[in-house]
Amino acid sequence: MSLESVPKDLRSLRACLLCSIIKSVDQFEFDGCDNCEEYLGLKNNRDLVYDCTSSNFDGMIALMGGEDSWVAKWQRISRNAKGVYAISICGRLPQGVIRELKSRGITYKSRDTSTI
Repeated sequence: MSLESVPKDLRSLRACLLCSIIKSVDQFEFDGCDNCEEYLGLKNNRDLVYDCTSSNFDGMIALMGGEDSWVAKWQRISRNAKGVYAISICGRLPQGVIRELKSRGITYKSRDTSTI
């Protein structure tokens, strides 16, 4: 894990609505999403960063190597890049993005637990 993927400040953090990694708006814009960049294309697109991430999330988990972690398996992040992840996120990806993911064979499972 590179230190660039760890949030440097607790202000203006956002969580990816697809994988739940937490970064600042600037980190998403400059580096994209460590797990979803090939699908979402957040790098250099601030509008898409705001559409595909949420500032409304609960809890944080630091993933240091998830293959053997039951918590990482429970959160569906065991195969993700090392970093800091949200436990639950309020919000959904835009319908156009969900359709694009579906056309690529990727099933979107919302991480929004506010309705449960």
